[in-house]
Order: sequence, then structure tokens, then C-alpha cells
Amino acid sequence: MRLKERFLSAVMALVIPWKAFRKKSPLLSFVLGRFFTMIVLLFVLGFVLFALMELAPGDIVSQTMNQQLMAGAEKNPASSSATHSHPKDDSFSEKQMAKMRAEFGLDKPFYVQYFKWLERVVLRLDLGTSLVSRTPVSFLIRSRIWNSVLLNLISLVFITIFSFLLGVYFSSKAGTSIDAGVTFFALFFHAFPGILLLILLQLFAAVTNLFPVTAYPDFPFKTSPLAFTFSYAHHVFLPLLASFLGGFGSTMRMIRSTMLDQLGLPYVFALRARGIKESRVYLNHAFRNTLNPYITGSANLLASLFSGSMVLEIIFSYPGIGRLMYEAVLQQDINLVLANSMFISALVLVGMLISDILLAFVDPRIRYGKDGA
Repeated sequence: MRLKERFLSAVMALVIPWKAFRKKSPLLSFVLGRFFTMIVLLFVLGFVLFALMELAPGDIVSQTMNQQLMAGAEKNPASSSATHSHPKDDSFSEKQMAKMRAEFGLDKPFYVQYFKWLERVVLRLDLGTSLVSRTPVSFLIRSRIWNSVLLNLISLVFITIFSFLLGVYFSSKAGTSIDAGVTFFALFFHAFPGILLLILLQLFAAVTNLFPVTAYPDFPFKTSPLAFTFSYAHHVFLPLLASFLGGFGSTMRMIRSTMLDQLGLPYVFALRARGIKESRVYLNHAFRNTLNPYITGSANLLASLFSGSMVLEIIFSYPGIGRLMYEAVLQQDINLVLANSMFISALVLVGMLISDILLAFVDPRIRYGKDGA
């Protein structure tokens, strides 16, 4: 009973100041609560990733050893046949593999590996070294992450601009033939398999030679910034088109349907009865209320863009974080896989937090406090 009472008193000692803090600073307490939730989610995600990598057949040590044996067999076939006939060589290779696993820390259970990795990251801010290239993981991520962020942000900007322009415009043309045609177009590309669209676009580039089959210039930015910018736009056009068509359909339909819902509400009829101009009704009132669902859905859209960019980067050989993740999973590079996954998940969670905060500023009805979310 004493232990239970101590536990309850400790909980109350934390809850009471937190409630007072929520009343005093509702938005800040909401941000801190979401940040704590983000930390817990990342912790669970890392644990699950380590468990999944443990369940995968083989490991990076066995892959490396097999590659060395195959390379040696190709150079000297006679020694390869001799190796299979002598068990001492097999035992030697097993000893070598055990030694390499001990060096990489792979000889311990996955949960021990995970907590050691967590300790290194939290206390020393060290993401470790790639088990394949022996390059710092932080360097590998820095060299790729901005390529993916740039590609996805450009796609998000184009999706947002054209979705709002066409969604608001065609909400005023509801029921017309052109509205039906655009709606069919949006539904078609929303339902069309993204990987098939990417393959068809790359085939189009290969057949017509109008666009490169790869999505990145073959010379660095420092060589000629202006030439690199134009070359980048030329290389990335088809991948951006595929990403745009995949996200544009659902976003435009959401804005169009939200506008139609708003235009059917009583406050719009009241505004029109008062003689308010139709442009003001559309832009100052109905349009503003379409921002709420878009801001909420933009975080999910950004997450889908990042997850879909892996396939895009693989098909078009784009040097982004998704392709780096794919290569790390194939090679079972646990340090790179974990850091990559954590980084992408953190970006998505931060985007969701920013969308929630923006929603509070856009919609005055939403308050993060006692009576709010």
C-alpha cells in the first residue's frame, strides 16, 4: 500500500503543475506534449526496426564474407574447389565472421544493440558509421537529405498552387461538362499506379530523348550554379510530373468538395442576401474555410511524398534519402537504416506539428487549452 501511495503522490506531483502550465500557456503545452509523443514514437519505431532487421535472414557480415569468397573464386577457381574440400577453411571463415560480428556489435541481442545505439546518439550525438562504406552516417544523410527535401518541397508547392487554383475555380463550375472532365482526370491519375507511371515516363524519356532517363545532373553545383539549375530543372521534370499527378488529384478534389460544402452553408446565403460581391464571398469567406482541411491533410501529403519518393529515386537514379534507404536495407546496414528511418519519421512528425500549430492561427475557433484540442 505504501508503494502504491508513493506512486500516486508522484503522479499527482507531476499532473498538478502540468495542468496549471496548460492553463497558463496552452499552445506551448500542446507543442511540448506533441514533442514528447514524437520522442516516444521514434523510440518505439527504432526498437521495431532493430527487431525486423534481426528477423531478416543473414546479416551484413555473412554478405561481406560471401562476396569475398565469390571474388576469390572468380580469381582462382582451383583454390575455390580446394576450399570446399577442407573443413579447416570453413572453420576459419566462421571464426572470421564471428570476429567481424563482435567488432560491429552484432553478436549481442537486438535490444542490447538498440540501447547501445540509443546511448551513443543521445549522449554523444553520434549516429555511428556505415557498416558497408565505413563512412559516418551523418555525412551520408547530409549528402542526400537536401536533394529529397528540395524535390518534395517543389512537388508540394506545385500541388498546392494548382490544387487551390483549379479546385476553387471548378467549384464555381460544378455540374458543367468541363468540371466533369477535370474531375475524371483527377480521379484517373489518383487511382493510376504510381510505379507504373514512373516506368512509363522513363520509357518515354528513353524513346524520345526529350528528357534524361536520370533525374540528376552529372556535374556538381559549384562548377556552374546557373547551368546546374537549368540542368536540374530539365532532369527532374518527369519525376516531378509523376509526383505532381499523384498528389494533385486527391488534393484538388478535396478543395473543390470543401468549397462546394461551404457555398451551401447558411452563412453564404446570408452574405449573398446582404449584397456582398460574389468574389468576396468566394475568397474572403468560403475560400478561407477550405484552408483547415488542407493544412490538416498537408502533413499526410508530405509523408506520402517522402514515402513515394523512394520508388521515384530508385527508378530515376536520383541521389536522395529514399534511394540511400533502399541501398542500406539491401546491404543490411543497420546503422544507416535506423538513422535514415528516424530522420525521415522526425521530418514527417515535425511537419504534422507545424500543421497543427498553423491550424490554430488560421481558424480562431481552435484553441489548444482547457476548452480546445
